[in-house]
Amino acid sequence: MAQPKRIHPFLWFDGQAGQAADFYLGLFRNSRLLRTQRWAMDTPGAKKGDVLAVDFELEGERFTALNGGPNFQFTPAVSFLVDCDDQAEIDRLWDGLLSGGGRPMQCGWLVDRFGVTWQVVPGVLREWMMDPDEEKARRTSLAMMAMVKLDIEALRRAHDGD
Repeated sequence: MAQPKRIHPFLWFDGQAGQAADFYLGLFRNSRLLRTQRWAMDTPGAKKGDVLAVDFELEGERFTALNGGPNFQFTPAVSFLVDCDDQAEIDRLWDGLLSGGGRPMQCGWLVDRFGVTWQVVPGVLREWMMDPDEEKARRTSLAMMAMVKLDIEALRRAHDGD
């Protein structure tokens, strides 16, 4: 049996941990709910039985979502990078993560309706951007910086000089 990872993201929500977990579980194909912890008593910010925390996995990565209250907000200083296999996966995750009030950013970045920042990118992008041929890397980087949602074919053409 594999040893569980000792470090994983712990996300602080203001009453939306259960909704966020359900949202992410519905978007990522390789995902599963691990457990939901509920409040055992009434508190000033929650009632007995309300969701306190949710443990779930997305693409094999464990996450915990906590209903911690309004004290902290997400920023783009921490984001989740999703390496996509093809344009169809980029399109599906991009549209899904933006649904319900997300907002797009430059270079394949977006903020979802819960305020969490994601980078939805082709898996090959880093390889192209770190190509030993500096001109290929430069062209790829310039093309990526001009995009909002990333277009694999346009990035490939930039990389190859087409």
